[in-house]
Amino acid sequence: MTGKLRRIRPGGANRPADGFDRRLLAPMMLGSVLNPVNSSIISVSLVPIGAAFGAPPSQTAWLISALYLATAIGQPVVGRLIDLFGPRRLFLAGTALTGVAGVVGMCAPSLGVLIAARVLLGFGTCSGYPAAMYLIRSEAGRTGQKSPAGVLTALAVTTQTIAVVGPSLGGLLIGVGGWRATLAVNIPLAAAGLYLGARRIPATPARRRAPGRHPAGDLDLPGMALFASALVCLLLFLMDPGGSTWYLPVLTVCAGVAFTWRELRARQPFIDVRVLGSNLPLVATYGRALLCYVVTYAFLYGYTQWTEEGRGLTASQAGLVQLPLFSVAILVSTLTGRRQAVRGKLLVGAAGQIGACALLFPLHADSPVWMLLAVVVVLGVPQGLNSLALQNSVYHQADADRMGSSAGLLRTFGYLGAIIASAANAAFFGHHIDTVGLHHLAWFMLAVSVLFLAVTVADRSLRAIGSAETDRPRRTDR
Repeated sequence: MTGKLRRIRPGGANRPADGFDRRLLAPMMLGSVLNPVNSSIISVSLVPIGAAFGAPPSQTAWLISALYLATAIGQPVVGRLIDLFGPRRLFLAGTALTGVAGVVGMCAPSLGVLIAARVLLGFGTCSGYPAAMYLIRSEAGRTGQKSPAGVLTALAVTTQTIAVVGPSLGGLLIGVGGWRATLAVNIPLAAAGLYLGARRIPATPARRRAPGRHPAGDLDLPGMALFASALVCLLLFLMDPGGSTWYLPVLTVCAGVAFTWRELRARQPFIDVRVLGSNLPLVATYGRALLCYVVTYAFLYGYTQWTEEGRGLTASQAGLVQLPLFSVAILVSTLTGRRQAVRGKLLVGAAGQIGACALLFPLHADSPVWMLLAVVVVLGVPQGLNSLALQNSVYHQADADRMGSSAGLLRTFGYLGAIIASAANAAFFGHHIDTVGLHHLAWFMLAVSVLFLAVTVADRSLRAIGSAETDRPRRTDR
């Protein structure tokens, strides 16, 4: 027999014995884009949805926060389930729920039902990214090869491409079928995901367990419930900070303390706080993700809405204005993707965010289109660098046995940043999106960008990522 040796896996597909299984790429990429496409496509839908239901920006902001609230909770929970049960079942269940959410949103008779559909979308899109990171890590362990920089780059480029092209796609869909088409797009995406997941993702988890031991015994349900309670209280407060919600931070602290107490005593903790506490570089990466995505999503939602209401562009035109962001981000990611060192990427990315924020101040209601384009061109540089650098940081810093939950936590902190951005948009714009509100939002984003730069400069551990000793996945023996 000539050629590469192959062995059959339970999913029915052939698996190369000496290299990354390229058949996994299609379901990995498709699953990973379900959340970014729903995160970004809504940016050009908020104005027409508000007009359809007579809702101000302070109410339509819940369409953003509902998805992120569900996803911020669901990502690490589903990631942990993937660590225990393998990716296939969770991937298929989440993709099916995404399709159901698309139907509910397409037929929504009110803003409340539409918000509920966005919650379903949040939970449904939870499995794609943790499953992809799990598969990348398991393939690296199976083949014994060093970290697959090309695959990690392809994953990052795919997710950020969709995040950036989402507004343009949304504008096109709105022009063709109205804002409901931006929800209906999930139906064919879910159908394709179900087909690819069933055909190509392994039917059994790769992780070995002791004979007679069922993985359900490793589920820390009390820990998951306390984690969700703390996060819900925190996010609800961020959406409506003020004297009337004073009790929410108190409940957040109480649930957080109870969660920590539980995790320190659990046999198989949902989030091993001891390991996390001893892995300060990973904790710092999560903090950077929060700061980075506050700025990213404040631009995505605030700036896009301003180009429609403050500058007077149509939804389709506002989407087209975002296209240079897509082009620059893809170019930057492609050129830098195979270099695993992350510190330089984060430093340049932080500087790019500061520059993009500064370009918002000269804008006004009659600004020429070239000024609008200049903002997104500059923003494309950090868009192409930061998400890739943060993803690679987690890949090298996290424990191999908890890659799914660690990747989920990265997304959780990113979505926490998105909710803070959504709350900032609602606070600075209020009932009318104008240039004064945009400039106030720009000062807020500039402060966060400077903090992101300072935290990156101070973190010396970033220098090690990309060196020879970090090529292999980190593993903690238990």
